[in-house]
Amino acid sequence: MSDEKKSGTELHVLTAPLQTETIQTIRRLADNKPKGFWGKLTSNLQFIRGRGALEISVVAVVLLVAYSIWSLADPENFRFLSEQNISGVLTQSVPLLGILAIAVGILMVAGEFDLSLGFALAFNAVIFIRILEWTGNIWIGVIGGILSGTLVALINGLIVVWTKIPSFIATLGMGFFWGGAGLFVNGPNSVSLPNEYTKDGNLFHFTFAQDFGWFRSQIIWLVIIGTLAWYFLHRHKLGNHIFAVGGNPAAAKAISIDPNKVKLMSFGIYGALVGLSSVIFIARIPSVSPAGTTTQDFTLFAIAAAVVGGASLVGGKGSVFGMIVGAALIELIKDGLILGFDAGIYLQLFVGVTIVLAAVFNKYMEGKAS
Repeated sequence: MSDEKKSGTELHVLTAPLQTETIQTIRRLADNKPKGFWGKLTSNLQFIRGRGALEISVVAVVLLVAYSIWSLADPENFRFLSEQNISGVLTQSVPLLGILAIAVGILMVAGEFDLSLGFALAFNAVIFIRILEWTGNIWIGVIGGILSGTLVALINGLIVVWTKIPSFIATLGMGFFWGGAGLFVNGPNSVSLPNEYTKDGNLFHFTFAQDFGWFRSQIIWLVIIGTLAWYFLHRHKLGNHIFAVGGNPAAAKAISIDPNKVKLMSFGIYGALVGLSSVIFIARIPSVSPAGTTTQDFTLFAIAAAVVGGASLVGGKGSVFGMIVGAALIELIKDGLILGFDAGIYLQLFVGVTIVLAAVFNKYMEGKAS
């Protein structure tokens, strides 16, 4: 036994160096990064599908192709591909609902709702025009409208965070409050944008409602907002915090993320986007009822667009791409029904059914994917 020991030269087994050939290369997470065009494309498609947006995108593309074929076959009776329809309807209605869907979707990812959207949309428009009238400066009015939207949403968010009342109930009640506030500020009559700001050549009109032929400036705003929102929600650490809080607030708190601060931030972003949407809305339709009677439909349509695009009703899941696609699908459905079937007063009935079917299909495909 003593012969086997070499005093002063033997190393403990835990401190003995490993043989060179036993050392293996450690794989890093960065090594899994997709390489090449097809690798990146596949990774992005998996990312979109994981958030419920891929399947509904397929539905939207199929519907778009079907409408296009129908329009080419019967251009007189189904004018879907006409410049008037694409520029006058699609590139105005889709961007507005798309921006609202992004606003609502970010809030839903954080696990909250705001059912005061329609009333707030009208209230912000009233504030925008009132500031314009008081100052004579359209751009101060624009800033005022956006700040109004942010403040309205933050007040709603503070009520939700401090009182722990479910946002569904709190914002439903606050919606009526903001509708009444619009009547208090303006009275019962509709508020209108002065004619000088609705004419070609005016900088405000060029920025928010210019007709470029086959598209209007609203679509540019959707691209800008969509790109910024995508980077923020999917590539920035604050976006990760929103997903964490919406998915599991307790777990988020355990890793030093303050759920209340994140939710208030989400309400603030939501409000700023609703304020911007108020400006875009009034640039397109230069008159609005202060009580919100002309804007109430936007609340449920925006929520529907986010849900159809893959956002979860319980938080923690959603994608900006899906929110935009959901908005486009809803507006495509509405446009096709009006052009092809003259749906008239039954439009909401058909839109409601098709939205539910699209959501059911999305959920079914999402289940298969998992």
